Amino acid sequence: MRIEENRPLAPLTTLGIGGPARWFVDARNEEDIAEAAEWAREKHILLFVLGGGSNLLVADAGFNGLVLHIGLKGVRVRESGASSNERVYEVAAGEDWDSFVQRAVSDNCAGIECLAGIPGTVGGTPVQNVGAYGQEVSAAIDCVRAFDLQTHAFVDFSAAECAFAYRHSRFNTTDRRLYVVTRVDYRLKLHGAPTLKYADLQKVFATDATTRLCDVAVAVRRIRQSKGMLLIEGDPDCRSAGSFFKNPIVDAEQAVAVTAAAGAEPPRFPAGPGHEGCVKLPAAWLIEKAGFTRGYSLGRAGISSKHTLALVNRGGATEADIMMLADRIRDAVAQRFGIHLQMEPEILGFEKP
Repeated sequence: MRIEENRPLAPLTTLGIGGPARWFVDARNEEDIAEAAEWAREKHILLFVLGGGSNLLVADAGFNGLVLHIGLKGVRVRESGASSNERVYEVAAGEDWDSFVQRAVSDNCAGIECLAGIPGTVGGTPVQNVGAYGQEVSAAIDCVRAFDLQTHAFVDFSAAECAFAYRHSRFNTTDRRLYVVTRVDYRLKLHGAPTLKYADLQKVFATDATTRLCDVAVAVRRIRQSKGMLLIEGDPDCRSAGSFFKNPIVDAEQAVAVTAAAGAEPPRFPAGPGHEGCVKLPAAWLIEKAGFTRGYSLGRAGISSKHTLALVNRGGATEADIMMLADRIRDAVAQRFGIHLQMEPEILGFEKP
């Protein structure tokens, strides 16, 4: 294990914002993780786990603790003992997520094809229960291996034990920052049919009865690119943390109030298990109806020119710039619709007053 001091964090995030980490470890195996955790515990130092940096806003002052960067690599494939039509991929947490999706699709394994083009690493997917275009990783996860920062032992969680919900898991709620994910096992369906629940995908493949997984993945990447949600070198709309706000889940009464306030019926989506009688509303629609347009700027921070849900660094933006814009958007949505948008990215090194 090698400990660095004052390592810049901005280059390790897609927003490109933030100061240095007081201490930094690039973990290449589970032993590095255990040693780094013990070092931080002995010295009473805060520990933060960093993956691909695609869902993170770092304070300009940096982080006065140890940043543990997860660099574990490797993918192991095994046939499922439960069914000959399933295949399990044991994927190290530091593997690039989109590269893994491409591999699964090329192997003709269904279950994550709609999650193509999402930046970040595999280890972050169960934490946020990453989802898009009609799929969530919770439906495909078989097991999550993690290091327990309290007992300093490695543990395995079944999908049921992860307590998945919309953009939630035990790892970002009840057990927030108590575990370091080191491996995620994905159980995928060999020769399975693609998921075509999302309206944009249904339009693309409406007349195609032989849609392939690879076709869906390509279409998803194209849609993401059109919305500035695909990382492309040189594209200013890519200097973001992806979707900055979660889509709010509201009850029937709130949905009616939103319609009355907007003078138009909002798009609605199923809220998912545990939210009976509720619907999910697009945060981007609410933001637009509250008066914000694509390309809106507030100093060096702005809204993507392709999608109102992404806040971008126009160049030289600080975390204060981003938060000022976020607050302005949240206040406007709350004032018009009575809905309080929740941030989706993790914040590091500062607390919002």
